[in-house]
Amino acid sequence: MQQFCSASFSKLAVMVAMVSFTLFAWAQSAWRPDRPVEFVVPTVAGGNSDKITRLAQKILQDRKLVTIPLVVSNRTGGNQTLAFNHMLQHAGDPHYLLLSNPVLFTNELSGVHSRRYTELTPIALLMIENTMLAVRAASSIKHMADLAARLKGDAESVSFATPSRGGQPHLTAAAAVRAAGIDPRRMKVVVFKGSGESISALLGGHVDVMVSSSGSVLPHVQTGQIRVIGVAATQRMGGVFASAPTFREQGINTTGIAAWRGFHGPRGLTPAQIAFWDDALGKVTDAAEWKKNLEEGDITQQFLRSREFAQYLEGEYAATRAAMNDLGLIK
Repeated sequence: MQQFCSASFSKLAVMVAMVSFTLFAWAQSAWRPDRPVEFVVPTVAGGNSDKITRLAQKILQDRKLVTIPLVVSNRTGGNQTLAFNHMLQHAGDPHYLLLSNPVLFTNELSGVHSRRYTELTPIALLMIENTMLAVRAASSIKHMADLAARLKGDAESVSFATPSRGGQPHLTAAAAVRAAGIDPRRMKVVVFKGSGESISALLGGHVDVMVSSSGSVLPHVQTGQIRVIGVAATQRMGGVFASAPTFREQGINTTGIAAWRGFHGPRGLTPAQIAFWDDALGKVTDAAEWKKNLEEGDITQQFLRSREFAQYLEGEYAATRAAMNDLGLIK
């Protein structure tokens, strides 16, 4: 009888432990935002990053994936350092998400600030936008070979419009120039505040080549004002850009530095908090309106959850560091 009671008690203890563990796991996985969420955009309202974030906001709210207020906050300044610092002030709080991009790397590596990108929590990779070199329609530069010939004759005879020195667009152009056999440190780089200014300078004949995302030049390619001479991608794009050859098609063996966009949270988030955003943002990228938006801009969707995104970032950080070192921009 004593053995029976002992055995029964042991089984009961195991069952209680299993139920307790299940309830604990359920409690951990059941986290949801319980106060307003702030989506932080490090660039101005109306830009590509802002539009992407507001579309994600709309889908999350329309589908009731987030049932409390979700606001978009444009925290610009300091080459995106203000937005980064804002996130650092909210460690452990999953109610803040940053729309992130390669500036997380370049600011650190160039000495804009000393904080590591790993001080934020990777949440999800959303997309990779192709970078391209474009010229005005009347330009004598028709192909990458024409550009290479001009640069070899006189590197400073060609000016490149880019939003920042040492940023992802500049690094991609530099990688193409290096692959063509030219020292990228000799490039004549002209920095503008945004794509709008770069396009105006290109169309006005003040610069020769614009380094740009596909979304920025799309309407001007459609009107025939701008022509793409090379795309940093593994294969040709479709739609409006179907006739634009990749770098590699033209003997330029590089795809440059990826123009990725994703979401980061503050450091110190719990697995349950990360899991909520993993799931919610996965549903955003499955939404028809999200896919339609990417298709219209010829943007490549590449959704990665937190763990895979962290691994992806390690590779991109190493590639960015190597490209910046090649230009002498590491500080």
